[in-house]
Amino acid sequence: MKTQKIGFTALLLILLFIVMTILAPLITPFDPTSQNRDVFLNAPNLTHLMGTDDMGRDFFSRIIYGARISLTVGLATVVFSLILGVMLGVISGYFGGFLDMCIQRIMDAVLSIPSIILALFVAALLGPAIQNVIIALVIIETPRFARVVRGETLKIKEYDFIAASRSVGSSAIRIIWKHSIPNITAPIIVLASLTFGQAIIAEASLSFLGIGTPPPNPSWGLMLSDGNRYMETAPWLVIFPGLALSLLVLAFNLLGDALRDFLDPKVSS
Repeated sequence: MKTQKIGFTALLLILLFIVMTILAPLITPFDPTSQNRDVFLNAPNLTHLMGTDDMGRDFFSRIIYGARISLTVGLATVVFSLILGVMLGVISGYFGGFLDMCIQRIMDAVLSIPSIILALFVAALLGPAIQNVIIALVIIETPRFARVVRGETLKIKEYDFIAASRSVGSSAIRIIWKHSIPNITAPIIVLASLTFGQAIIAEASLSFLGIGTPPPNPSWGLMLSDGNRYMETAPWLVIFPGLALSLLVLAFNLLGDALRDFLDPKVSS
């Protein structure tokens, strides 16, 4: 019960971020990229609720639009990684043999490289852009989905109802679509939630290093990088994006844990 309450609270927090990004044009008083040198490095006040940065840009507006970038990268990473991972995992687990060996060796090769190193390499190779960050993260996360899906598929294909489907002449595609995929949704949902948080952190990290979301886009990672120079004189430039990033990632992690406990009877018991 306690885990469910925590998960529900995390879900509400995520929904709050989503609503704010959707309503961003209505709730933000300034353009997030508009510069005003007359109010640079202003502390939080009634006009600028979270102050301004070193270029006089309203920080509240940039935080809200930064959430839009983080959620967009997270969603795109999860969707594409999930689709590719499920396809590769199901094919590998169901058919086995040489095809399974080839897919698994490729997945092992990708997983053997530290995630941050691989992300840095791909992002640096393609250049700083939101779509390139997504490509880098999809390459990293797809093998994780494929590995989980393959393991579940190997278990499911030994069940009696799969043998019964084969005996009545059901095709492999029909068995996979009607039986395999519906029975692996629980671990996929949990992994998707956790991957969402990881993608948000990764995007912020790449942007912090200057090879992720390019300026003047309001990425939380960029804000942390720029604000690092003003830690003593303008601490809000680090506090607000750091707090927003921590809350959103924590919410996805807590939601993933709650979903795992809810969907896995063994863990729940």
